[in-house]
Amino acid sequence: MSQKVRLKLAIADHPHTAAIRDGSIEIEGVDAEFVTVKPQIGAFRRMVRDVEFDVCELAPTTYIIARSYGAPFVGLPIFVVRRFHHGGMLVKPDSGIRHPKDLEGKKVGVRAYSVTTGVWIRQVFIDEYGMDNDKVTWIVDDEEHVTQLQLPANVQHTPEGVSLADMMASDQIQAGVEAAAGIGRTGAPTGGWQEVDTSMYVDLIPDAAEAEAEYYARTGVYPMHGTIVVKDEILAEHPWIARSLNDAFTRAKDEWLAKLNSGEATGKGADKYRALQEIVGADPLPYGIEENRATIEALEQTAFKQGLTPRRMTMEELFVDPAKAPVRV
Repeated sequence: MSQKVRLKLAIADHPHTAAIRDGSIEIEGVDAEFVTVKPQIGAFRRMVRDVEFDVCELAPTTYIIARSYGAPFVGLPIFVVRRFHHGGMLVKPDSGIRHPKDLEGKKVGVRAYSVTTGVWIRQVFIDEYGMDNDKVTWIVDDEEHVTQLQLPANVQHTPEGVSLADMMASDQIQAGVEAAAGIGRTGAPTGGWQEVDTSMYVDLIPDAAEAEAEYYARTGVYPMHGTIVVKDEILAEHPWIARSLNDAFTRAKDEWLAKLNSGEATGKGADKYRALQEIVGADPLPYGIEENRATIEALEQTAFKQGLTPRRMTMEELFVDPAKAPVRV
């Protein structure tokens, strides 16, 4: 066989990727150097701006935007984080906002316009609840990862030195995306941002779990987050690497899934994916083009609709199918 290819990888340490990172599951034909970036969001920016890594876990919206502007890396249909997004839009109980359409004419906070959580929430509100996104003013307090992105006219930045959490507390904005706006109910994961008392905010969609199950059964759309991308030049020279990566990630996931099903896997992440199994079936982290076609197409379509990409993107432009990649010889 040919000599192993040295690759630098920036992949977060998920329970279902840990066996790859610690070397107990090898990537066939690859001499892997893992770079730990905490939080992983730091790797997003380094990849889309400097193409620093050979293989990287990216937010999918960040990836689609970067690819639409000619980024020299391509996605594999390996999505290492999943969750639904009917929930997560917080409002004050006395705000008068009872329906996503009530956000029209209002100011709504989100860390960055292209943050994937916000994009998926807007997709739900636009497609499922008829919200006119152009009538909502989105208030952001961070820069976008992709520097070429031209923000729509209805996106504004916070005043200097003022946080989204402060703006929401003082009614300068009327709603905010949980965590991605720097706000969160006490005890909820906020990624290190400011937390507020539970009683101050409620979820705009109170029956989110029920709505998510119905939505998935009807559409097959299962929002993805962590997306694996590979430099174009790597796959051009070594096309078999797509299959090697997919095989390793699949094996690591399958071993973790056995622990999940046996009860050996514990913690919040395990509980989260067991709950998702009740909606999506036995595999809460499906990989592959066909398994994710409806989801990929939904995100690509809504990214364009939300003014994030300058043109529509095809599946072939966005993702390489590892099942069609050659085997290493």
